[in-house]
Amino acid sequence: MYKTNRQLFFEHLAPTSQFPLAIEIERAEGVYMFSPHGKSYIDFISGIGVSNVGHCHPKVVEAINAQSQKYMHLMVYGEYIQAPQVQLAQWFAEHLPKSLNTTYLTNSGTEAIEGAMKLAKRATGRSKIISCKNAYHGSTQGALSIIGNETFKQNFRPLLPDCYQINYNNFSDILSIDNTVAAVFIETVQGEAGYIEPFENYLFELQKQCNKVGALLVCDEIQCGAGRTGKLWAFEHYNIVPDILCLAKGIGGGMPIGAFIASHNLMNYFTIQPILGHLTTFGGHPVSAAAALACMNVLVQNNLIEDVLFKGEFIKKMMVHKAIKSIRGKGLMLAIEFENFDLNKQIIDGCIANGVITDWFLFCDNAMRIAPPLTITIEEIEKACSIILKSIDEVVTQRRN
Repeated sequence: MYKTNRQLFFEHLAPTSQFPLAIEIERAEGVYMFSPHGKSYIDFISGIGVSNVGHCHPKVVEAINAQSQKYMHLMVYGEYIQAPQVQLAQWFAEHLPKSLNTTYLTNSGTEAIEGAMKLAKRATGRSKIISCKNAYHGSTQGALSIIGNETFKQNFRPLLPDCYQINYNNFSDILSIDNTVAAVFIETVQGEAGYIEPFENYLFELQKQCNKVGALLVCDEIQCGAGRTGKLWAFEHYNIVPDILCLAKGIGGGMPIGAFIASHNLMNYFTIQPILGHLTTFGGHPVSAAAALACMNVLVQNNLIEDVLFKGEFIKKMMVHKAIKSIRGKGLMLAIEFENFDLNKQIIDGCIANGVITDWFLFCDNAMRIAPPLTITIEEIEKACSIILKSIDEVVTQRRN
């Protein structure tokens, strides 16, 4: 008996919730995704901050095709000299401060966090790690240990010891960072908390305290990096340079890749006591690395980042409605706040039905996520925002009746 992809999805793919979106997509291009029946959706969240240059960008596809015909996996990471890895690492070094000159390539963001946690402990000889409440750094057990929401952690304990949380944007909490701390992990702009931007001088004072006590500052830019805030790297807005930078999502052009980047001196700690202190088989896969290099070149060479702040402000000006409590965020990572989750969820469902993909935040469920590809045009923004406003009207009217 023939079964549809929808039936097979529910029968054989491991579920992550009891209510997946279950939208079937046949192809995607630019800011649009298309169902097998021809229905189009504007992807207004970039697959959660991934498709910064849009879906199937020609330059990324060209790089994938070219590299796949040369070679794919050859050897575990770090042993063979592979052009895509080398060229991507060089690109990062040329577009980051001099102290961030050495890249360790991974498969994902959570793996970048895991590697950075190990590096911080190895380099400092300390075990204590501090992160922020409502932070999200990944789902593996190390990363899970430092996320800042107990609901997501409680059923998986025991997790790593010596992990503590401070309040993001709380200057007083900075003083709790002492000489027992290996590293402070912080999202330069908080993601799943609902796109919270740091207060003026907060990150500067945080780094100042880290330097004072010999702790490393690790900036998680897995979601807010690669141009999404209107700078290539979000930390550039805030007069700091992290000791370790974690990247993923938007750097890959749609392919799976992550990275943690530090100085050569720091990375050398992985080579001794023990040798091979951090290992990955598929990290920096040649096809993913080629795609990432093409993606980053598109971002810079096509000047996509220059218009991000303008486009963000344009969205804010369009999204005016009595049901909207506030709009916050930086560049093209915006959160639209509603009264409660029920209202937000109804509006999100309405948006999807009307052809705009958006969603809510893990730790801020009364806010709608807005994070379209940086390639989005003003005309496409107008269309998407009009659909969202229409969806809000429909839900408000329905609830009133």
